[in-house]
Amino acid sequence: MKLNHINLGVTDVPQAVEIFERFFGLRQADGMPRTDAMTFLLDDADSLISVFRARDVAYPKVFHIGFLQDSPAQVRAIHAQLTQGGFTVPAPRENHGRLTFYFDAPFGVVIEVESFLGGDAQDGREEGS
Repeated sequence: MKLNHINLGVTDVPQAVEIFERFFGLRQADGMPRTDAMTFLLDDADSLISVFRARDVAYPKVFHIGFLQDSPAQVRAIHAQLTQGGFTVPAPRENHGRLTFYFDAPFGVVIEVESFLGGDAQDGREEGS
């Protein structure tokens, strides 16, 4: 069995699309609609994420979507890009063998960015720790 798609309700579809494309490398799914009310995006593995406008976005506290990176350096780079883009994002932290941070996206979804630390735990430590 293969997961077909994940549907995200968001408060602002164009804003969500811009953030997903600019910072997370998602792209428009060919042949699918792209409007202010809905769009369909693909990741590098061609997993489909449908994004629909919703008035009241209220996910459970533990709900989030996660983007796995190949290295801690990529986690730090995405963090820097989001920060430079004007977003307030907590610093990446080492947690259970991973370097990770959570981003409360302004359209109502929490996004996690993470990478496994591998054999080099120093790579995930913040300066001064």
